[in-house]
Amino acid sequence: MKHHAIGAAVVLAMLPATGAFAAGLDRSGQPVAPIFQQGNLVELGWTSLFPTVEGKESIGAKRDISNMADKYSFPSAAVKYQANDQWSFSFLYDHPFGADAAYDGINVFTNNGTPGATTRAAMIPLGTTLTPIVQALNPGFTPAQVQAALPGAIQQALTVGYGPVTSTQAQAAVAKYTTAASDTNVTNVAVTTQSFSLVAGFQPNKNWHLYGGPVYQTIKGDVHLRGAAYSVFNGYDANFSNSGAWGFLAGAAYQIPDIAFRAALTYRSAIKHDVDTTENFVNYQKYGGAVGTSSTTKIKTPQSVNFDLQSGVAPNTVAFANLRWVDWSSFSIRPGQFGAISNDLGPFVGKPNGFNLVEYGKDQYSATVGVGRKFSDQWAGNMSVGWDSGTGEYVTTLGPTRGNWNLGIGAQYSPTKNFYIGLGAKYFWLGDAKAQVASNVGTTTYQADFKDNNAVAVGVKVGYRF
Repeated sequence: MKHHAIGAAVVLAMLPATGAFAAGLDRSGQPVAPIFQQGNLVELGWTSLFPTVEGKESIGAKRDISNMADKYSFPSAAVKYQANDQWSFSFLYDHPFGADAAYDGINVFTNNGTPGATTRAAMIPLGTTLTPIVQALNPGFTPAQVQAALPGAIQQALTVGYGPVTSTQAQAAVAKYTTAASDTNVTNVAVTTQSFSLVAGFQPNKNWHLYGGPVYQTIKGDVHLRGAAYSVFNGYDANFSNSGAWGFLAGAAYQIPDIAFRAALTYRSAIKHDVDTTENFVNYQKYGGAVGTSSTTKIKTPQSVNFDLQSGVAPNTVAFANLRWVDWSSFSIRPGQFGAISNDLGPFVGKPNGFNLVEYGKDQYSATVGVGRKFSDQWAGNMSVGWDSGTGEYVTTLGPTRGNWNLGIGAQYSPTKNFYIGLGAKYFWLGDAKAQVASNVGTTTYQADFKDNNAVAVGVKVGYRF
């Protein structure tokens, strides 16, 4: 019994892609399915995700934290040209990694309504030295010692070429600054990447398909840290300018067309970026009084491996599976000014070499299995179940979820032989997570619990074969 007529059509109905809401910054799952389609192909896709990520402080008043995950959307596209029986050339476009999140309300990740909180408007004119602040926050100090140290730090912070100030002047200035309006008063992050892959495929016979080619990737982002959770880093801003760099993908597939069987292994390399970065922070005299400091941040997006499997199991029916590994344990971001200050603070928190702005404790593993069926010449559909491991029990406050389970459905309609429209949706049960600030990574200290969260993803694909 031949099942090859349905193999491609049914799997294409699986929308959105494997990722959409995965560990670390993973989004699209970086699929390569279009390169295996018969003949020539043009395909456009769009995926939107609507997450709910709520939690509760684990320190202080243990206040509720409202939904901090922003909805996001990303496009995808594919073009495939079959030059002859052996050679094909494809172009793949997607958004492999990203982040969109913003805290709100009154909690340890915002300066909204927080007495004594220092807003961005206050940070810029202040010229402080690091030493008195570190001393004031030293966990070995008694309450009396902290109270004694802080006034000195405040007065020194307010001395910006005008000579010493009195306690009364300091109090008045602090009151002014802590009530000042700020356009960035909450912790938020936005990271966007794009991937452009040029893939050459070679089929020496009907069973083997070898493929590979260069990948050009761009990355840009913004990070703003606000709130008591970040201690002396309350008020830190970093802008990562758009950067592009090259990598590659390579893979091999074994297929038996008569039963719609295919096993494909795809490797994508890590890609090293040198990103122009502008940082705004407390005007540390130690670092030359620099505000808006520019530097280059090295960011290496992770290598990954995808294993895709499908086979006809009955007339008009295929089973499929996807396994994915992403090397998140090798990923980190440490901008220049942030890193310099963390080097000074590190010994006080058990990190003599400083700490990173973002890093992940473990690699990501994910799996999806499902079944698809062709109901008629026009209609096909499928269902799938998926799992994502997450990147460890403790996660960054900028993405506080720990893996997920998900359930997906898809349908594909072909009004003509060459044209098709695919629709799909996935529901994600997001894993409970303990969120840490950067200085606590590698410890059991965390600032908030995020539990019982979920997300919904919807997607559409439109394609034309010729």
